[in-house]
Amino acid sequence: MKIPRMTVITLGVSDLSRSTDFYREIFSTPPVTQYEGVTFFPLPGAWLSLYPLDKLAEDIGEEVKLSAPGSFRGFTLAYNARSKEEIASIFAHAASAGVHIAKAPQDTFWGGHSGYFRDPDGHYWEVAWGPMFDFDEHGDLRFKP
Repeated sequence: MKIPRMTVITLGVSDLSRSTDFYREIFSTPPVTQYEGVTFFPLPGAWLSLYPLDKLAEDIGEEVKLSAPGSFRGFTLAYNARSKEEIASIFAHAASAGVHIAKAPQDTFWGGHSGYFRDPDGHYWEVAWGPMFDFDEHGDLRFKP
């Protein structure tokens, strides 16, 4: 058996209401909440789920062991933009919403353009464009043929 694709990314959050408001602003779309205590944002390709960190740890059966709030946790979430101009627009929107910009968009060593911002719980988002990427008819990211 194989898992053919990722369908949901769940972030453990310290304040569900604050994080829901943050992502509502960043995605410019209302969330779908089917069950009390969890928020879903259906996005093309995968959904984002927000769940209280302590409850997520309890569900997994693990103890919460986080480093200092806001420190890098070893992973990023990412959005691949269709142009440098789209990245600029996203960062302008994020900045106007008071989002912490960790690294302003800039040209990269790999020939693309990217920057990073952080959500209220310290999860980092990269917004990137690369000349080697394209999108199929469904909007899914792919390498250019």
